[in-house]
Amino acid sequence: MDRSTTRIPGFRLGIYVFKDAEIVDYAAPAGVLSVARRLDPEIDVFLVGETLRATQTQAGITVLPNYGFGDTPAMDAFLIPGGFGTRQEMHNRNLHDYVRSLPDRCLLASVGAGSWVYARMGLLDGLPATNRKEPDRLESSHMGKTPIDRLGEMAPTCRVSRARVVDAGRILTAGGIAAGMEMGFHLLRRAGYDDAFVMDVARIMEYHRAYEFYRHDIELAG
Repeated sequence: MDRSTTRIPGFRLGIYVFKDAEIVDYAAPAGVLSVARRLDPEIDVFLVGETLRATQTQAGITVLPNYGFGDTPAMDAFLIPGGFGTRQEMHNRNLHDYVRSLPDRCLLASVGAGSWVYARMGLLDGLPATNRKEPDRLESSHMGKTPIDRLGEMAPTCRVSRARVVDAGRILTAGGIAAGMEMGFHLLRRAGYDDAFVMDVARIMEYHRAYEFYRHDIELAG
């Protein structure tokens, strides 16, 4: 599992936050890059909102975005988390326009149901992608549907994968909720950091055993 890349100096990750975004979906990758900054202070991670207003994510956790869409911050990767609010964000034309405005060199990432946004935009057509595979009680009942199955319905030509992380070139998707950790580590790899650096980040986080277990559960395509 390797994708050679040139080191991106001062790698910057922007994470989109919105009403009822899943906490771990956005906090896990942010936490990985936050710890990585101890080893390379030029790494940056920040929150992007549609506006600069405080945003209440799930469980009543309120966050204040660092930037709004109008600020057009420079970034090397943009990540959309999942959560209950994703059902509205799929139809948010301002978000769609913002994603389309990002330069081609900017990676587009997601965790969990965040991939629904890319599916709705048609960006997953002909590509592999993943989503959360374990349903909650409603999703497993006759009234719901497992998120990964819904992804297949939204993007019929997408090759739905059950890998923990799928790297389709520009678009990177991770499964549900805790897979945001692996997305964070994989973004470091895509930024050009070597295995020793990424493992050191995992060690500092006392996550190295889980990292070793999951590090090969990644599908590379494109």
